Amino acid sequence: MVDAAVRPSETPTAEPRIDRDLVTQLLLGTWADTRREARELIKDPAFWQISGLPMQEHRERVLSQLHLLVDAGGSRRAFPKKYGGLEDNGANLAGFEELVLADPSLQIKSGVQWGLFGSAIYQLGTEKHHDRWLPGVISLDLPGAFAMTETGHGSDVSAIGTTATYDPETEEFVIHTPFRGAWKDYLGNAALHGKAATVFAQLITGGVNYGVHCFFVPIRDEHGAFVPGVGGEDDGVKGGLNGIDNGRLHFDQVRIPRENLLNRYGDVAADGTYSSPIDSPGRRFFTMLGALVQGRVSLDGASTWASALALTIAVTYGNQRRQFDSGAGTPEVTLLDYGKHQRRLLPRLAQVYAQAFAHDELLQMFDGVFSGRTDTPDEREDLETLAAALKALSTWNALDTIQEAREACGGQGFLAENRLTALRADLDIYVTFEGDNNVLLQLVGKRLLSDYAKQFKDKDAASLARFAVGQTAGNVVHGAGLRQFGQVVTDFGSTARAVERGLRGDQQHELLGDRVQQMVADIAGRLRPASKMSKIEAAALFTENQAELIEAGRAHGELLQWEAFTDAVNRIEDAGTKQVLTWLRDLFGLTLIEKHLSWYLINGRLSTQRAAAVTSYIDRLLRRLRPHAQELVDAFGYEPGHVRAPIASGAEQARQDEAADHYARLAAEGAAPVSEKAARSAR
Repeated sequence: MVDAAVRPSETPTAEPRIDRDLVTQLLLGTWADTRREARELIKDPAFWQISGLPMQEHRERVLSQLHLLVDAGGSRRAFPKKYGGLEDNGANLAGFEELVLADPSLQIKSGVQWGLFGSAIYQLGTEKHHDRWLPGVISLDLPGAFAMTETGHGSDVSAIGTTATYDPETEEFVIHTPFRGAWKDYLGNAALHGKAATVFAQLITGGVNYGVHCFFVPIRDEHGAFVPGVGGEDDGVKGGLNGIDNGRLHFDQVRIPRENLLNRYGDVAADGTYSSPIDSPGRRFFTMLGALVQGRVSLDGASTWASALALTIAVTYGNQRRQFDSGAGTPEVTLLDYGKHQRRLLPRLAQVYAQAFAHDELLQMFDGVFSGRTDTPDEREDLETLAAALKALSTWNALDTIQEAREACGGQGFLAENRLTALRADLDIYVTFEGDNNVLLQLVGKRLLSDYAKQFKDKDAASLARFAVGQTAGNVVHGAGLRQFGQVVTDFGSTARAVERGLRGDQQHELLGDRVQQMVADIAGRLRPASKMSKIEAAALFTENQAELIEAGRAHGELLQWEAFTDAVNRIEDAGTKQVLTWLRDLFGLTLIEKHLSWYLINGRLSTQRAAAVTSYIDRLLRRLRPHAQELVDAFGYEPGHVRAPIASGAEQARQDEAADHYARLAAEGAAPVSEKAARSAR
């Protein structure tokens, strides 16, 4: 029964609340059970990073942690059941990504051992290689390095300088680094612990270079010394990830048996004859590299969960730390109640949610391909494109988010005990290994151009003309529609309400999707003359448009993240959860639109009136989401053993409570001094 003193119209509207367990389940995704299992394991302090640990001790600690993972069965998930594995590729990466919460060095070193070295043997080798080496890889009796990157060639793997020349008289390959730039570099396990390496080299037989292939090469004997012909150096102290023994390797006419060629995609007979199930050299090369795409997939996930950790720390601290008198005689203001603080953290929180949902879709695609259920050339190409787009965005965002979280925690964020500085340093390299992000987005842009060109294949002149007219008409109608909407603002009487009604899901999708399509169409138009140019002129024209192509790849990745977020929201049945996550999705979409506002204005996609209203609606969303900020970070599911930052584990709240009790006691005892201003007014 309604209280007689309160009319029905004045009854407060219930604030929607999220079902935190439901959201946690959504965020953990398809392999939620595996993630929980991994998180339970790393609550053991034996897995935790120790701040300030000297490099040599850190390296040995991480190696010991790898042995603990083996004991817990964490090294078996991806490998065949024949060798004690579980053949669960999605679960393997999900569990591996969670190790970033313990120590990013542990995550990456385990990735080197089982995700790169072991995976190269498994994915590029055949059963004889599996039988010989995989048991030792899984048990860590055979630690190894993944020797692809060279000092002189990183992302451009096809141009590496290391050679593997076949000698038919001895039936051996001769592995050689002919110049300093061909040294294998930045290799985990190379400086100390590796006994062998999967070495990528140009396969030469009968005087013909058949391109890059992978070879199993022993590098150390049972005493830890380099075998004859193999040498190397320690990369030493790095900007982060100093628990990994990165090093360089070089080879001086090192001979290995013919059988050490990992020959799933290319083989050499005893007489030196080369054969491959894939005739095209280009397709063969990309197929071999595509078999190792899991590195990019896992970096997308690990970066997302590291960003979630940083935001958990910063939002929790911002909900407890107080700063500056409100001016109304009330206690100091909680940091997260300031509009600027909300602007700093909540859009990044929306971004991480989008990344988590997009990553789960990527992981599902990866599992489908690598399990064989959906392993087709088209699906592999889609997987590579999606992995390239999402890895670039999430690793860049991790650096931005962790740095902003650090600054949002002030001096406390700079203390090593609160983890943010070490996390930022460790994740710095993520943006360039497994592919420099700009190179990856260029790959995405090229795929978009390729798909765009397919629309015109086998079209006659009349069809092309109709397409061109349709495009023009569509742009005119689209622009006119937006202008008409801008006029409705006056009718509604409120710019904020009008933009809210006009920039919900469908409109956000249209704006984000149109941006990708228009950018690709514009680039395609500018590149069209290349077909009639010389190779040098065509290359110059491409270079002129390279920046725009990379930006189109970025826009495509942002669209994919938005769509994944929307798909997740649409699956939610609980009304309160759906409402709050819709607001969060809208914040993500509108923040993207605001970031690219100049493009939308220049290209006539938004009227100036609506463009001006985007920011005001974002501010309204921030106020709506403010009461839910803590629950939204708590939904990441982290426990104190995962966070391990005193400012987010009760220390700051204890300080605030102590201060409040102190002043309350002074006031109750009449012992509180009066301020100078109050004393003067009393005179």
